[in-house]
Amino acid sequence: MDERKRESIVAWLRRRMAEFGIEPEDIATSIAADQERLQAVRFRDASGNAWDGKGVPPQWVVQAISAGQSLEHFAIDGASNRDPGKRTGADWRNDPFAGTRLATVSAESVGTA
Repeated sequence: MDERKRESIVAWLRRRMAEFGIEPEDIATSIAADQERLQAVRFRDASGNAWDGKGVPPQWVVQAISAGQSLEHFAIDGASNRDPGKRTGADWRNDPFAGTRLATVSAESVGTA
C-alpha cells in the first residue's frame, strides 16, 4: 500500500472516530479485552466457534458431543494435555458402514476433489 493511500485511510478513520465520539484509548481498551477473551478460550471448532469451558456448553459443543466427537478434539492447547500414546478422533473399529460401499467410495468417484 502506498503512503498516500494509507494516509487517506487513516484520515477517514479519524473522521469516523470523531463522528462517533471514539477515542484511541477506547480502541486500545477494546483490543485488550478481545485479547483477554481470546486467551481464555479453551475450545474451538473448524468454523471458528469458541468456548472457554465454563458454564453451559454452547450448541456447537452439544451437537459435536452428541455426534460422537470428544471434547478434547476441540481443545486449543490439547496437545499438551493429551496422552501421547492415546489415539484421538473417531474410533473406526465400530464403524457401522465398514465394508459397505459408503466406506469405500472415494471423493474422486463422487465427482468432488
